[in-house]
Amino acid sequence: MIPRRTFLATTAAAITFLPYAARAAAHAGDSFATDTGEIKVFPVDHASFVMTTPVGTIYNDPVGDPAMYADFPAADLILVTHEHGDHYNPETLAALIGDTTILLVNPAVADKLPEELKSRATVLANGEHALVGKIDVRAIPAYNTTEDRKQFHPEGRDNGYVLTIDGFRVYISGDTEGTREMKALSDIDLAFVCMNLPFTMDADAAAEAVAAFKPTYVYPYHYRGRDGGTQDPGAFAAAVGDATTVKMGDWYHKEG
Repeated sequence: MIPRRTFLATTAAAITFLPYAARAAAHAGDSFATDTGEIKVFPVDHASFVMTTPVGTIYNDPVGDPAMYADFPAADLILVTHEHGDHYNPETLAALIGDTTILLVNPAVADKLPEELKSRATVLANGEHALVGKIDVRAIPAYNTTEDRKQFHPEGRDNGYVLTIDGFRVYISGDTEGTREMKALSDIDLAFVCMNLPFTMDADAAAEAVAAFKPTYVYPYHYRGRDGGTQDPGAFAAAVGDATTVKMGDWYHKEG
């Protein structure tokens, strides 16, 4: 079946180029060049981050105190990968969504949205596409493959995303293991790959997946777990080796 492709109209007013406190005291960012300008990545916490791009500002899985986002431009696009509380919080979304913000969610999150947000949401299931202004968004399946972890992220429910911005391709894994869909990705310039136990995968499995699709740059993120399940981003970087450049974001600055 050919995936449905959704076209979302945006106006110039929906693209935000507001001044903001450079990197802010609590955030650090990296820059990546595109044909028309820079993409800047600002880790916020765990799975939440902001990207400023030549065609708009993107918030991924924003949760927590809305004040954490006060130093960034307002969101033109908000992505939510799935329904777990470290990725989806309706109160945070309500505080951050603006009049022209596009909200993209998976079907399970859409079912949980309060009515005032439900009417604002565009729903993408696995394999579907949306065009948001000049940003192409593809929903990539995100799920567990290990039998005793499948209850956390069953196949067919949750999303990762591939964004294409000025020809620059960004992959956001969401919560997943190294699936066949992840390993089949190609021409990824920048990736965000999760790793923690028992919910996703360990550092070695994440590195193995990255070796399969070979992004130019990769951030390990979402790497604190429970019951000894926190993963070491340094071990991940060592396992990845020289084929991909590993970027280390300040994901857990509030906890030291």
